[in-house]
Amino acid sequence: MLRTDLTKKSPAIRIMGMENLHKGKFGTVLSRAGVGKTQFLVHVALSWLLEGDNILHISLDDPMDKINIRYKEAYFTLVDSIGYVDPQKAQRLWEDIDLCKTGISYNESTFAPEKLRDYLHSFKKEDLRMPAMMVVDGLHFGSEMTGDFLENLDKLKAISDDFSIALWFSMRTHRDEPLSEDGYPKPFEIVEKRFDKAVFLNPNENMIEAVILKDGEKTDKKYLLDPATMMIY
Repeated sequence: MLRTDLTKKSPAIRIMGMENLHKGKFGTVLSRAGVGKTQFLVHVALSWLLEGDNILHISLDDPMDKINIRYKEAYFTLVDSIGYVDPQKAQRLWEDIDLCKTGISYNESTFAPEKLRDYLHSFKKEDLRMPAMMVVDGLHFGSEMTGDFLENLDKLKAISDDFSIALWFSMRTHRDEPLSEDGYPKPFEIVEKRFDKAVFLNPNENMIEAVILKDGEKTDKKYLLDPATMMIY
């Protein structure tokens, strides 16, 4: 079955494990700018789509047409990785899972937890199928987060809990910031206790090293990724 074959090739699933990945309700992917946070988050979201679940992708940086291209490219990268697949079969599956993806573009000034909560309530009012997973890409986790930011993060955590939806973030790090004693980049050190899962993408010569910062028994495990595709070497 194509869904199963693609799931076996998913870098997010191979790194974290399907069951383990889906148990985490509050996760983040960290890296410097341009390393691949959004690309990896797309693979995380695809793991839900391939299971037949709905996802919601919120972008605070890029327009949704650009994000939609990333999903399609990631999907067909997985298709290419398993060898020959009937093109019509691959296209039909893409069309099926693409219908399960909803995207919204915000910016830092217009995005608010209250708006997100109201939006999710609208699913219930209209008796629509709820997303099982959400991506919030582009929220600014600074090295000195204010009380208001942390309060909003806690509100998002409450939304994740109240609606039983997994919520994954991108978190930008900086080249010159030293790591904490636990090996955490500065932004994550501040909010670490709020998160169940965290993956740090770090450039390593012509590859990307994916380090699991937080994920139970998988913590501290490392994987090498192709920077162009995010596939595991």
